[in-house]
Parts: sequence; C-alpha cells; structure tokens
Amino acid sequence: MSDVVVGPGAQIFMHFNVELTDGTVADSTRAHGKPARLTMGDGSLSGAMEVALLGMKKGEKKRFMLDPDQAFGLSNPDNVKHMDRTQFAADADLSEGTIMAFTAADGNQYPGVIRAVEGDSVTVDFNHPLAGQTVIFDVEILDVLVKES
Repeated sequence: MSDVVVGPGAQIFMHFNVELTDGTVADSTRAHGKPARLTMGDGSLSGAMEVALLGMKKGEKKRFMLDPDQAFGLSNPDNVKHMDRTQFAADADLSEGTIMAFTAADGNQYPGVIRAVEGDSVTVDFNHPLAGQTVIFDVEILDVLVKES
C-alpha cells in the first residue's frame, strides 16, 4: 500500500460500480475493463463524491450512498423536450428508453432518452439518466498520483 492519499488536485485511477438502491448496476468500469481516471477538484465529480474519496489510498475499497442532489442531481422538467418526428431518421429506434446522441447548435453532442412517442411528437429527456436517483458507489482505488510541488 502506498502512503499517497486522495486529496485536492490528486489524480486517481479507480474502478467503480454505480448501483441503484434495488441492487441494479447502472454503470461499471469493471464491466468495461477500463478504470476511470479522475482529477480531484476539476469539477468532474460532485462535492459529496470528492468528500467520500478523500483520504483513500491505493488498494482501498469503499461503498457509500449519495442522495440525488449529491450525485447526478434532480430531474429538471426544463430538460424534457418535445420534438417533431420528422427531426429523426426514418429508421431511428424510437422505443421508450432508447438513448440517442443529439448534436446541439454549439456542435457538442448530448445524450437524450426517448420517453414517449405520441403521433408525430417524440418526448426526449436530456436529464442525466440517473438524475433523481439515490445511488450507491462501490469504488476501488487503483492508484493515486499527486503533483510534486
């Protein structure tokens, strides 16, 4: 075990599972065989997630639960859009629950989840798929790197 601990500015390599409270695994770096590389304090993690990781060392494992406002946020009704069917390719899979990539005016791509199709109206939810969910993180720190000052 290394004496280097997760702290501000540290780069961490970790495996994690994100589980719902019913035990469903929503995401897993282990399943993909590719660990996550994250930098503490760069805004990619919620404050509560960073607090949970602080002080961990290489080789340590931890499970912790985060409420929606600490994890992926609450579902925002303004992020649910109604689009015309003609905006989709004729062969697009518009089944409820399908996740599609949408290109915004700025050129960036954003995932949207098909929530409903009614006539020529397609309801697309641009909230994070885990928004509004209490989640359990099961993490394993593989390595911790800190910049020498």
